[in-house]
Amino acid sequence: MMHPLVLGIETSCDDTACAVLDGAGRVLSSVVSSQLTAHRPYGGVVPEIASRAHLANWPAVSGEALARAGVSLRDVEVVVATRGPGLVGALLVGLSIGKAIAFAGGRPFHAVHHLEGHLYSPFLRPPGDADPPEPPPGASSPPGPTATASTSASSPSSTPATTPP
Repeated sequence: MMHPLVLGIETSCDDTACAVLDGAGRVLSSVVSSQLTAHRPYGGVVPEIASRAHLANWPAVSGEALARAGVSLRDVEVVVATRGPGLVGALLVGLSIGKAIAFAGGRPFHAVHHLEGHLYSPFLRPPGDADPPEPPPGASSPPGPTATASTSASSPSSTPATTPP
């Protein structure tokens, strides 16, 4: 396993997700908890229900992701979470959890753009795979209300936040 060991948190809408990655972009585990049954009676996602469900689902989702990766929270060296676009309350849950974990462990925290995560996801690999290919020098998402563009693969639009030692 290559370092740094990264804990990823995704709560932009109605699925609670946690992944553990190594420093080479290999996915050691990925766990997703769907909220489909909670929202079905309303015919769509209810933001307040989504936010509360993220809080309720996080312990089991993160615990399972860490267990599948064979690591503990103490082994995590970097914490990342989705910063948007998405449902404000849902995003705040993931960002707050991520910042709290990073702060408590004196680890760096990065807030990552949701659509940029989609752009880079094809370059992630399962454990044991050869090094992933280099991302293209520029990429963009389809047009729409949440459209974004990444001008350079070498300078992702994450927002680093340092935590005190």
